[in-house]
Amino acid sequence: MSMTLRLHHYTGYTYKGGASASYNEARMQPQSNPDQTVQYTKVEVSPHPWSMTWTDYWGTLVTSFEVHEPHPELKVEATSTVTVDRRAAESEHLGWDQMYADDVRDRWLEVLSVDERVEPGTELRTELQRLRYDSAAPEDFVALVARHLSDQMELVRGRTTVHPRSQEAWAARSATAQDLAHLAIGALRAFRIPARYVAGYMLPEPDPQVGETYPGDPHAWIQWWDGAWVPLDPTRCSVPDDHYVEVGVGRDHKDVVPLSGIFTGAPGSTMFTRVEMTRLA
Repeated sequence: MSMTLRLHHYTGYTYKGGASASYNEARMQPQSNPDQTVQYTKVEVSPHPWSMTWTDYWGTLVTSFEVHEPHPELKVEATSTVTVDRRAAESEHLGWDQMYADDVRDRWLEVLSVDERVEPGTELRTELQRLRYDSAAPEDFVALVARHLSDQMELVRGRTTVHPRSQEAWAARSATAQDLAHLAIGALRAFRIPARYVAGYMLPEPDPQVGETYPGDPHAWIQWWDGAWVPLDPTRCSVPDDHYVEVGVGRDHKDVVPLSGIFTGAPGSTMFTRVEMTRLA
């Protein structure tokens, strides 16, 4: 069953000593794809900036903007209306030999790299090796990895900060959705399964009523390659449904940060953020 959702993402920075100028990028607008249709999307910034909109390497819609006047605070509001109608991915149920083929490696090399941000570490790699022995096919391994992470990690809600390295989250056994996405990506790539990071929004209310507004979450999940990109939410150990709205994909969080930038002025700033989601139909 499809849902039409209105998203309101309100975020920005309060500068400790004020900013004389700032230079920023926002990745907060969903785009239409086979799973969702965007009916309306707009980003508004205060103070009023110079701005331009473009599509980055990964296909994410980006608003770049500059404020060239003193401002104690930067406010960014993204409003979108999206109809979500997710369908099952047309996976090919690849075997291990097919997954390890040269053409898969060559095609998806960028999302096979295990760098410091997603490296699972020696302890988790040892546990993953045992799961690999129990997996007749890559899809079995993916399911076991998702369950293992869900069982071992405590999800931290209401926070979107990200550990610089996945190993730190694993050592703490505590993670945000963004951390869990990194752990899952690193686990799959460590066994040569292409995996990429997905940023977006999730409506936590299981049965949202038409016309009601609920607190939403800036959320993260993953997609892994099985002849097609298959979505998976490690925080719920499940396939995303119509409660999820995708903004963009990338190698990891740094490719799809909702708001990033630099400023001139006294050091120190605090980010604020709030997401509201309303079911329209």
